[in-house]
Amino acid sequence: MEIQVPSSIVSVVWLQEHLEASNLIILNATIQKAVSNNDFNTISTQIPHASFFDLKHKFSDASGKFPNTFPSEKQFTTEAQKLGINKESCLVIYDEKGIYSSARVWWMFKAFGHKNVAVLDGGFPAWKYAGFKVEPKKATKKIVLGNFKACYNPKYMRFFEDIVETVKSKSHVVIDARSESRFKGLEPEPRQGLRSGNIPDSINLPYTRLLANGCLKTATELKVIFADIVSADNAIIFSCGSGITACILALGAEISGYENISVYDGSWTEWGSLIKE
Repeated sequence: MEIQVPSSIVSVVWLQEHLEASNLIILNATIQKAVSNNDFNTISTQIPHASFFDLKHKFSDASGKFPNTFPSEKQFTTEAQKLGINKESCLVIYDEKGIYSSARVWWMFKAFGHKNVAVLDGGFPAWKYAGFKVEPKKATKKIVLGNFKACYNPKYMRFFEDIVETVKSKSHVVIDARSESRFKGLEPEPRQGLRSGNIPDSINLPYTRLLANGCLKTATELKVIFADIVSADNAIIFSCGSGITACILALGAEISGYENISVYDGSWTEWGSLIKE
């Protein structure tokens, strides 16, 4: 039986109930920064049937000057097919932090035209807490090449030139997902040599405000959070450090009913490097 995700976020209970669906593909999108206490790659188990989505190396432009650079249609198509992803696939994305890099992968698939995709609420910690079955991670496994074909929709992503124009024209509201201390320059950026600060006229909404115990807050709670800072009528660009946690804000905004939203790919790492103030 083939399935469709009911929304952009699904519970571990929903995933457990549909674990054997014929078109389900589960992707572990964990990246190193997402896992605390230096325990990346020490977690030896995974959700059954999951495949590793290598965001840092396979699904980012390796020639890009900045981290996590958005890949080309060709690269994304090639690597997605290698994971056995088809046009009809139902994708559920998780990470080992809870909700962190999984939202970036969800957003990328949407940007490349795949609608049947969702983030797993609470990620692997929530799955284990529920007591559901896990399996050992597999270094390699046989996968039939998929027929997925990326079709990029430019409304989802914004790049450096777009932000330069936005700052001049004030056509969009820029919302930054970094911590308040980083946004205000009260603590140094984690990337050595990167200056502190923020994009002119941007608003701070730390992504952690959207989460509770590693899960996304309810739609009602999210709507209140967003309504306090921006109107649904505004065109919004989400930013962060390198384009990862901005996608958590995009996830929360979409669930809250916001439609004119996009993510700044290079985010503060690019802006703070190229604009010296």
